[in-house]
Amino acid sequence: MTVKITNQIVGYRVKKADADATEHQAPVHAETKPVEMNENIERPDFLLGTTYKIKPPVAEHAMYITINDILLNEDTDHESRQPYEVFINSKSMEHFQWVIALTRVISAVFRKGGDVTFLVEELRSVYDPNGGYFKKGGVFMPSLVAEIGAVIEKHLKAIGLLENDELSETTKRILAEKRAEFEASQSTATNDDTSNDYPANATMCGKCNTKAVIVMDGCATCLSCGDSKCG
Repeated sequence: MTVKITNQIVGYRVKKADADATEHQAPVHAETKPVEMNENIERPDFLLGTTYKIKPPVAEHAMYITINDILLNEDTDHESRQPYEVFINSKSMEHFQWVIALTRVISAVFRKGGDVTFLVEELRSVYDPNGGYFKKGGVFMPSLVAEIGAVIEKHLKAIGLLENDELSETTKRILAEKRAEFEASQSTATNDDTSNDYPANATMCGKCNTKAVIVMDGCATCLSCGDSKCG
């Protein structure tokens, strides 16, 4: 069809076939990226906190470790609970100076963001030159710092940042049966170590650091974590 031009031509452009459809489409908004933990996040007025009590034999009084968490991306599919700060309180002033320094460094690492789970391995690898100790249940701690690391590990598992390696009910039942059978065969043995929940002649487990390894039918098995040399 012929179109008569009545106005002066001042410019032109080539019209694409899909131009009309594009012009009438609703604007598409980019999806908002989830907030990740970083040192620029300001401390809110309210934080979720959990307090753990430990009573190491190398300290005169019990220590209370409080870890506060911040909730990021609340009420979204990306909601996550991240550790924000840690405090350690005790009546004992013996370890006051280095405990305060440790909590400040750990809190700074928490607020920095990224993968903070490496802290667990670093803290649990600290050895006291005077020797470690056994906590209740027969678990060996190479130092007080290592036990603080164990508490942080427990917390990170509770909030889902570390995989929880808890034994299945079937494994627990099998280990309980093995323990009962072993104790029946060692009925004359006495257990003088009231801090150990396992047989008195059990040896140290290289995997979980618990004096819970027994030998039955030539097979060494840990009654705590289930580790066995026989598969």
